[in-house]
Amino acid sequence: MGFNPPAAPGVPDPDTWGQPLVSFAQPVALSPTQLDQLVERIALYPDPLLANMLTASTYWSEIPEAASWADQHSYLKGDALAQAMQADHLQWDPSILALLPFPSVLDMMARDPAWTEQLGNAVLTQDAEVMDAVQRMRQRARSYGYLAPNSYINVIATGGYIQIVPVDPNVVYVPYYDPLVVFAPPRPGFAIAGAIHFGPGITIGAVFGGWGWWLGSGFLWPSHTILIDRRPWTRAWVDRVGYVHPYAHPWVRPVAPRVEVHRLKK
Repeated sequence: MGFNPPAAPGVPDPDTWGQPLVSFAQPVALSPTQLDQLVERIALYPDPLLANMLTASTYWSEIPEAASWADQHSYLKGDALAQAMQADHLQWDPSILALLPFPSVLDMMARDPAWTEQLGNAVLTQDAEVMDAVQRMRQRARSYGYLAPNSYINVIATGGYIQIVPVDPNVVYVPYYDPLVVFAPPRPGFAIAGAIHFGPGITIGAVFGGWGWWLGSGFLWPSHTILIDRRPWTRAWVDRVGYVHPYAHPWVRPVAPRVEVHRLKK
């Protein structure tokens, strides 16, 4: 077998010819305006849901398959869904498992992979700026009268920050709104109250909620901290490959291979 000398500087290694190029360079930082546009579609989501979406976006490659599983099992709710997740030995990061009760959310992320990857990169490299952008959009929607407490969410403004939390911690409603409407001054005669509507309530359930993802998910806004399982989530670009969040329930990342044993409902 002959010896292949290393390629000269600037010349691709012959062993890599024909293989796709992978960039390991850190993404270019986004401006405040770009970040506002990036988060506007999710800025008004309840804090526990938003926290899990931001962290899950950093594992964007896992989302399409998770979205498919969630869609196929959308008839399962609460504890039944949690038990199916355990039985099927799902291998995705716990931040993605936390979104399985929300097929519409995973579907939105899977249908726009470029947006999801850009969001994930921003969370890994500009997490504080991403959270600032969320607050700017919330402040804007609130100032125009669109963001207000109702039977689905509590809107808590304190210390210059706005929290959005479910009225019932165990029931989460996904909001639906047009960013072009809620982040702009209302037109004369426009019914502000109808600009944000909510999907059906998603009951988290005792088992699922007990994992800590929901009751312990949210933000410490003044310190720009994302909380998952009541602990700071600190994954960043430099440690994105080896980072492991200290989840309280390690079974969600089992050593055994993923084997789906749960039957799909026809």
